[in-house]
Amino acid sequence: MYNQNSILIAAVLFALLLIAVEVGYRLGLRNQPAVDEESRSHVNAFQASLLGVLALLLGFTFSLALQRFDSRSQAVVDESNAIGTTYLRSQLLPVSMQAEVQGLLRSYLDVRVQESTVTLSDLAGRQALLDQAGQYQNSLWHYAVLAAQEDKSPVTSGLFIQALNAMIDSFGSRNAALDRHVPEVVLFLLFAVFLLTWGIVGYAAGAAGHRPSKVAYLMLVLVVLLVFIIIDLDRPRRGLIEVDHRSLTTLQTAIDSGNYGDTLSTP
Repeated sequence: MYNQNSILIAAVLFALLLIAVEVGYRLGLRNQPAVDEESRSHVNAFQASLLGVLALLLGFTFSLALQRFDSRSQAVVDESNAIGTTYLRSQLLPVSMQAEVQGLLRSYLDVRVQESTVTLSDLAGRQALLDQAGQYQNSLWHYAVLAAQEDKSPVTSGLFIQALNAMIDSFGSRNAALDRHVPEVVLFLLFAVFLLTWGIVGYAAGAAGHRPSKVAYLMLVLVVLLVFIIIDLDRPRRGLIEVDHRSLTTLQTAIDSGNYGDTLSTP
């Protein structure tokens, strides 16, 4: 389902709910002569129970999607801070390797910013950028080992290694956050409850001898809109609601302009 367009999913759900209401209405209308007052009360009680379950599932799913969206947003900020700290602490390294390390960090940041613009459905393109970022991490770690061997003082090389570790950890945390989505089984269960609920709404109206009220259709539209928002929140790079990457681009601009710390210019 994640590979499908969120607008298409919402449109299909809207059409299916309309069909469910109409089918339920026609069944209720056909069974109206055999439905007594006690049967109507049972149907109404079942309808109220389904609406309660629907509200619970909607709240749970929306909360799940929102939590994942917030974790992705925070992961971007954390990675930006980690890269910035590593860049600043690179000035504590031996002078002979500062320029090379800062150049690698600039390139690494460029790759991370570029990866932020690649849709998650482009698996090959995203993986290529992740592999490239991993190569930069290996190169930076190589310099960290050399710095530790040359100067074992924790006030200098130790602080850089600590920052580099945090940067690598933030890389993994952000990728993990991007790959976490609302489980499809939850969405399918939600859709099944939708169809059953609005089928019962239509059946109750038909059994009462009238079409479903305009309020029922208004609620249907609102539910579909809420589902669209849930799905959109779960797609950080494909939907209308996207994760803000300005912390990374702002850091990139500051470093490229030479306004980020007392940096050395690379040749």
